[in-house]
Formats: sequence, C-alpha cells, structure tokens
Amino acid sequence: MTTDPGDLVLDITCGSGTTAYVAEQWGRRWITCDTSRVAIALAKQRLMTATFDYYKLAHPEQGVGSGFVYKTVPHVTLKSIANDEPPATETLYDQPEIDRTKVRITGPFTVEALPAPTVVPLDGLEVMEEQNEGAKQADWREQLRATGVLGRGGERLNFSRVEPLSGTRYLQAEAETVEEGGKEPRRAVVCFSGETHLMDSGRVARALDEAETQRPKPQIVLFAAFQFDPEAARLISETNWPGVMVLQAQMNTDLMTGDLKKKRSSDQSFWLVGQPDVELIPDKRSKDKYKVRVNGYDYYDVKRGVVDSGTVNRIAMWMLDTNYDGMCVEPVQVFFPLDGASGGWNKLARTLKAEINQELIARYAGNESLPFTAAPGTRLAVKIIDDRGIESLKVMRVEDDAEN
Repeated sequence: MTTDPGDLVLDITCGSGTTAYVAEQWGRRWITCDTSRVAIALAKQRLMTATFDYYKLAHPEQGVGSGFVYKTVPHVTLKSIANDEPPATETLYDQPEIDRTKVRITGPFTVEALPAPTVVPLDGLEVMEEQNEGAKQADWREQLRATGVLGRGGERLNFSRVEPLSGTRYLQAEAETVEEGGKEPRRAVVCFSGETHLMDSGRVARALDEAETQRPKPQIVLFAAFQFDPEAARLISETNWPGVMVLQAQMNTDLMTGDLKKKRSSDQSFWLVGQPDVELIPDKRSKDKYKVRVNGYDYYDVKRGVVDSGTVNRIAMWMLDTNYDGMCVEPVQVFFPLDGASGGWNKLARTLKAEINQELIARYAGNESLPFTAAPGTRLAVKIIDDRGIESLKVMRVEDDAEN
C-alpha cells in the first residue's frame, strides 16, 4: 500500500515468507531474514515453487520500475453531473492488467548465511568479557541439566548433574547421564562456544586433547554451540575414540536471552545434530563433471547409545554450492526430498507443463544433484536441513573425492 513497483521492502522476521511472496507478486524487490531455520526453509520452498500473474508494464523498455498498466473507472460526482462534465478517471492500483499469455515465477534471488562475527574486545575489557562468558556458561550448564539434549523422535539425553570442571580451559563442564533399566550412568564433559564465537576446529582439537587427560576417562564428549565451523563439524564427526562418543549439539538462539528463558524440562534448548552422509560421484564420461548424492543423516540414538544410519526421508531440504568460498553458501541447486507428490515442485511442474522438462524438475525432490562442472581443488558445500529444522554443512574438495 505504501510502495511502488520496483521499491525495496525489508522484512526482518520472515516467518513463512509472506512479505517476500507478496512483494514478488506485486513487482517489489525484497530482502527477508530470520534466525529460525524452519522459517527460512519454508520461505525458500514457497518462493521457489510459486507462480504469479504476469502484469502488463507501463513502459516495458524501462522495466518494472515504470509501473504497470492498471484498470481505470470513471469517478462520477454530483459536480460533474450538475455541470454536465465528463467524469474524472480513477486508477485502480490494486488491479493491474494481466497478460494471460504468460505465467511468471519468482525472479532470481540469493540465499546468504553468514557465520556469527567474532568480537575482539577493546583493551582492558578482556576480563569483563571472560566474566560475562563465565556467567553465561553457568546459565547454560543449569539449562543443560534441566532440559537435557533433544535427540530423534523426542528422546532426550538427560543428566542428573552438570557441574563446572576445574583445571581445564576448553572444557567447561562435567556431567553424569541418567540411564534407564538400572544401567550405570556415564560421565560426560562439555565444551561450550561463546555467543560471538564459532565453534572452530582449533577449539575442538584442544578440547579433545583436554578430554584425553581426564581421569576417569569420559564416555561422552559434548560440543555445544550456536554455530559450528564446517571444519569443526568435520573433525567432530570423524573423531574415532574407542569407548567415547563425540557428539555435536546445536544451541537454541533463545539461550542468548537467558533473562527471559524459563528453565523447564520440556524446553528445546539443545538439539543433537546428525552427521550428513554425502558422496561425490565423478562422471565416467567426463573428467570435470560430477554429481552429489545425499544418502541421509547418521543420528545418535540416546536410548541405545549407538549411531544409527538415517535415510533421505528425514531431509526436508538440501542445497548445493559448487564453488564454496568458506563463508557464505550460494546454492546453485536446491532440493526438497520431503516435498511429496502434492508439494510445491510438483504443483509448479503441473502449472508450467508446457514450458519445462517434467523429468528434470522431478529430480529436485530427490537426493541426487544434477550434473555440474568443477575444476580440481574446488570446494563444494552441501547444506542440509532435517525434518526438525536443524541444519548441518558438509564441505568437500573435488580432488579428495575424485581420487577415492
């Protein structure tokens, strides 16, 4: 109501993407964002699979900024009748004329996900930062004891106690699990990352070194962070320590507002992150062409204490960046395995059946990418969002997988 075609609309919390959807419908540019992975996934699928009417442009050579051709109606007034004057013309800005020979889809847009910035304290404020981080960690320990870590199917890894761990720098807590059926509780150690710091690979490596010096030996090493560096996630998933389970837990951003957070056992403050099973498949007919296949997630079963191999059925969406720069995932292919026969891709295919390759678009509901070209040394990134809205990132180098 307050913008013209071509104007830029900013929506800070996108929800299901309604503002972006309507802005796209009415020829406005848009920027939308959200901290919720579920909201972002919903908005992306809604936008990518939407169709719109094609409105006639007032000046096609100038683009959408020139406005649309709108319907008009005569505005009859008593004055025009009394003076026998032709009525004024009113433009109906909510009724642009539609070109029925064309169907419009969402225009090109980028999806950007930047890691949390690292804040460098001013001189003399290091002690204050450490004190603040210590207070936050005390709150997180209490929250971890109250809520546990949420796994698949609503199961939780619960703790009878979570206490500070002395004599260590990178491990902030030790805990004892609650076991069913009279089993012995297991000892766990926890490494937290700060609000303004990624869990990076260096921190993971040093925390694992500290864990090796612990007596008695821990049976669980838990890394909890708001964001994980891809190399840190890789190191956690590839660590093979006999008798010790190394786990990755996503912290809910609600924990950043600890003064507003009530500590209830039903809270979803920590989620176990599954490890994606992704493979790079070289094209036998071409040296520089590849495909990526996502086989699913490996999940830790909190009841049995083992890792189960998941399937693609648990993946809501995955994205492929064929030239990852280490900071921002810029997907060139996006897939919705949970889309189903009535999902957005299939609706779009039915609407545009005369315009697109039906077999090609059906691939976007699968777990295998379309063929792409990549030079040796190129880094690929696969971002996966599971059916709980939890995301993880798998980074691969072409030459590493090509040699295998």
